Amino acid sequence: MGSDTETEKKKTPLALAPIAKPLAGKKLCKRTLKLVRRASESKCLKRGVKEVVKSIRRGNKGLCVIAGNISPIDVITHVPILCEEANVPYIYVPSKEDLATAGTTKRPTCCVLVLTKPDKGELSEEVKEKLKSDYDQVVTEVAEATSAMF
Repeated sequence: MGSDTETEKKKTPLALAPIAKPLAGKKLCKRTLKLVRRASESKCLKRGVKEVVKSIRRGNKGLCVIAGNISPIDVITHVPILCEEANVPYIYVPSKEDLATAGTTKRPTCCVLVLTKPDKGELSEEVKEKLKSDYDQVVTEVAEATSAMF
């Protein structure tokens, strides 16, 4: 019989989807979720498959972050194809729960789209600059992960 702390440390392994490639490593995942949190605070985030697909079809540019443990997988199989056609970078993260927490929602989220600018209103220069630098850093790492895949 172990203590509570021992059982908390042993997380159940995530059942990742076979199409979850490129999957973010630990460091990139942490940076990506930090970017999602910052984008959520500045209202530059689209949550859920329906909103993300609508934004991509309308021509909005950004970074698409998709959860890798979605079941059934058919819910998100069309999103990477849309992203590639629209030339939008995308990356998979291991957990939909972590993605929802970063996006400041209680409900687990399949995918989010980090936009480069908010739909309504303007951001202060300081917030805009910080968001842009984080966005650029994550996008370059995503491009490296994607190019290493092919």
